[in-house]
Amino acid sequence: MNVCLKAAVPEDKEPMRNLLEKYLYEFSEWEGQDVDCNGLYGYPYLDAYWTDEKRYPFLILVDGKLAGFAMVNCYPIVDTEADYTMAEFFVMRKYRKRGVGRQAAFQLFDRFPGKWQLKYYLENKASSVFWNRIVGEYTGRAYERLQGSLKEAGADAARTVVLLFECGEARNG
Repeated sequence: MNVCLKAAVPEDKEPMRNLLEKYLYEFSEWEGQDVDCNGLYGYPYLDAYWTDEKRYPFLILVDGKLAGFAMVNCYPIVDTEADYTMAEFFVMRKYRKRGVGRQAAFQLFDRFPGKWQLKYYLENKASSVFWNRIVGEYTGRAYERLQGSLKEAGADAARTVVLLFECGEARNG
């Protein structure tokens, strides 16, 4: 099985938009988002991934087939120094528990050396297990776990965990 992290180009925007709908549907369980009058969730930052130099969209391919996406940006979630934030990360169910997410995440971390932040919801047990295992494995357990520390106020802060860690050259000194 060949897992490829492909930097998305403008022609990839429509497939990414379609995958985002599947991702947002899954996340509606924790975020409570409703669909619009067309039955779509929509992602307000999608276009910015092709116009904002601090945003990086990727498709995850398995043997050349769409399997998910990753979206990285340079906007910290919490008030600590960070070079990159995992904004969104999605692997379609067919490819889960097969090492696809691990390989894609490791490829991202290797591609962007520096200080990272990523957020997940406490109620999302699969995400919690996945990210703590992946970040722990990648960093040799050298990461910090913050709970209830989001910059934005509100109920979400108590329901979220933010992982802080270093990747690539920054990690290796």
